[in-house]
Amino acid sequence: MSGITVFEEHKVPGLAAAKQALDRDAQADSVIAYALRMKDWPLLEEAVSQKLDEQTEFVRWWREVLTVRHGAGRGNKNNTEPRSFSVEQAERTTGITQQRVSKWAQRLQDRDAYARALYGLTYRKAMAERGQSDLRGASGTGETEWYTPPEYLALARTVLGNIDLDPASSEAAQELVCADRFFTQEQDGLAQEWNGRIWLNPPYAQPHMAAFVSKMVEERRAGRITAAIMLTHNYTDTAWFHEAAGCADAICFTRGRVKFYQATRGYVAAPTQGQAFTYFGDDLTSFAETFSSVGFIALPWTGEA
Repeated sequence: MSGITVFEEHKVPGLAAAKQALDRDAQADSVIAYALRMKDWPLLEEAVSQKLDEQTEFVRWWREVLTVRHGAGRGNKNNTEPRSFSVEQAERTTGITQQRVSKWAQRLQDRDAYARALYGLTYRKAMAERGQSDLRGASGTGETEWYTPPEYLALARTVLGNIDLDPASSEAAQELVCADRFFTQEQDGLAQEWNGRIWLNPPYAQPHMAAFVSKMVEERRAGRITAAIMLTHNYTDTAWFHEAAGCADAICFTRGRVKFYQATRGYVAAPTQGQAFTYFGDDLTSFAETFSSVGFIALPWTGEA
């Protein structure tokens, strides 16, 4: 019998998440092709960043699941315990070959060079004409110019009462966010202290996403943040999402996808996955009642009965 049974597949740690990463990688390919055809550079940058993230997650899983248990393997004649999952099983179950995973791993060693190759010549020429030498996508604070639709900002203000700080923003974004204070890319929100009630729509490209999530968790645990709402993609299999959930008081997983937009050019993004509003604060009732209109509410397990 070829492959492994469905029952055995359930025994493989992280297999479902790995398959989801492959699905999202394929979806990113479609978005990249569309963005190149339409010359939608912000959408292209987001899709390329997602593709690299998904391949990174899959390579990590592949390496972990094929690790020999308890030191078994070549050079250890006294230990005959098998691998947790063989290369052949992994290839049959995922449809991805060891050679392809090795190529991904090699390319991901230089993420910027890999991204430039995915962007293509047309994009690079367009960026050169605009005088932009950084081809990595978003950097610092304020990822490109994609904004949150006003109806979601209204929900956030209902829960928070007021937005004291938006640490990843721009002058244009503040026309809708209307925070008392905000940090631009040049001011670098990661280097600043966050205080009060926070709204955060962080840069979605890595490593900026993970850095802003860690900053949020750090400031919340330090007691400087009294309440906060953060909007991200619902990448529940990533390390940064788990870090946020470990500190969060509640999460709203959206019904459908948030259509971010670029006001100056009239573009509307087409995310390949749903989003999550992560809440840090004490008024769970207000958050749940307000955001249940756009999704379902989950309360992270704290270990307390």
